[in-house]
Amino acid sequence: MIHEFGRDYDMSAIRTSPSEKIRSKLNHPVVDCDGHYIEFMPYFMDFVEEIGGISMVEVFRQNRIGEVRMQPTAWHNMSREQRQHQLRWRRPFYALPTKLVRDRATSMIPRLLYRRLDEFGVDFSVLYPTFGLDMLFIKNDEIRQAACRSLNKMNATVWSEFSDRCAPVAVIPTTTPEEGVAELDYAIGELGLKSIMISGNVHRYVPQVEEEAPEWARHAMWYDHMAMDSKYDYDPFWSKCVEYKVAPTSHAGHQGIGSMKSTSSYVYNHIGSFNHANHAFCKAVFLGGVAKRFPTLKFGFLEGGVGWAVNLLADITEHWEKRNKDAISNYDPKNLDIQKLAEYFRKFGDELISGKENGFMDYLETLKADFENPDELDEFAACGCENRGEIRSQFSNFFFGCEADDSVNASAFQGEEIQHLNAMFSSDISHWDVPDMRECVSEAFELVEGGHLTDENFKHFMFTNPVRLHAGMNPDFFKGTRVEAEVEKLKAAGKLN
Repeated sequence: MIHEFGRDYDMSAIRTSPSEKIRSKLNHPVVDCDGHYIEFMPYFMDFVEEIGGISMVEVFRQNRIGEVRMQPTAWHNMSREQRQHQLRWRRPFYALPTKLVRDRATSMIPRLLYRRLDEFGVDFSVLYPTFGLDMLFIKNDEIRQAACRSLNKMNATVWSEFSDRCAPVAVIPTTTPEEGVAELDYAIGELGLKSIMISGNVHRYVPQVEEEAPEWARHAMWYDHMAMDSKYDYDPFWSKCVEYKVAPTSHAGHQGIGSMKSTSSYVYNHIGSFNHANHAFCKAVFLGGVAKRFPTLKFGFLEGGVGWAVNLLADITEHWEKRNKDAISNYDPKNLDIQKLAEYFRKFGDELISGKENGFMDYLETLKADFENPDELDEFAACGCENRGEIRSQFSNFFFGCEADDSVNASAFQGEEIQHLNAMFSSDISHWDVPDMRECVSEAFELVEGGHLTDENFKHFMFTNPVRLHAGMNPDFFKGTRVEAEVEKLKAAGKLN
């Protein structure tokens, strides 16, 4: 036994962690599509100063680090009555590991995380930030862009030594398509990062409220999903993603949006948060025609599991069957034969119209009113799907990050109708979802042990699908990495698309 970082560890137990035991039995690598690290903020500030100058360091501290702790209007500084009056929803707390100090250190020190990957049963990890998740939502343009650029510069610097097993994402702000393109040019074009994170929803003020009552604008938000009904044309951004061979992966929740505004329970606000955010963004990508216009572009929807996608695919298919450009005519008011309808009333519902004969036919005439523009009837025009197969085909470019403890993961592999749902292992290490980093892969394997996934399903979940997301965009994504040889086998077998 040794004492390390405040806890006793049996070195043999470390060498043979539950996840490492599972990995030793697999005939394929494990690729984690959504691991996390925690930014060491004093070091991060060095890059803020490099990108934005010393004045930006102070501005960023005031706007980021101090705002939650120090503001008297912060949730924890308010009474229950004040929270209810202002609808101050409860934000995340106790979100990071503390009891296992070695895990906390692992999340903050790249070299330690790298050295422990075998212990985690992971061959390669695509890594996402922690504080960087919120940087996309900073309201001030200058601060937001400086924060994201600083984080990208830091990532390119500190993780380059570990590129054979780790790939940090570039954080790409997309409040406008222009800023998104600019950061792609910098992070991918100049720094050489090869994966990206966006938010699938941009928070905007309702224009009329912002114009007529600006002091109340923050209470009238709408959520621009960039793919349909957007304030801007984001096609130049999607096109730039294709050019740089990067898959946009959305990692954002809907806490504080809609019904997820409990003033007392973070758990209430967290459950379903990523599901709803991913559902909204994915639905927009499909119905807005982005998947149709950019048929080679793959999208990742992270940390919400795959259950919502099963539901969305079924809903879209069923709506298309009833409301496609041909079927919609079944409901065109102009097609209503009011003479025949009147006959049914007289035969079977005479008591309903008794004494109302004078206005009866006039009322039936109103049922033929058609207020719709014929050019706007086909709500599936943008996606361009002519049959169920084409709907499923577009969904084959969508990939869904699933945490290890989610038993719904198995639904992605059941039934012909949902065979194109690409569920991927998403560890979420460094956050509260993973109490012990050594048990994440083994927890995912429980679905195999319980008979809910086959070994082949598990291979797709842990390896093939994460590889298809990234190498399907960039065939050289895994070049020079520990998993290169196995990825090449997938290429040779034609399994990357």
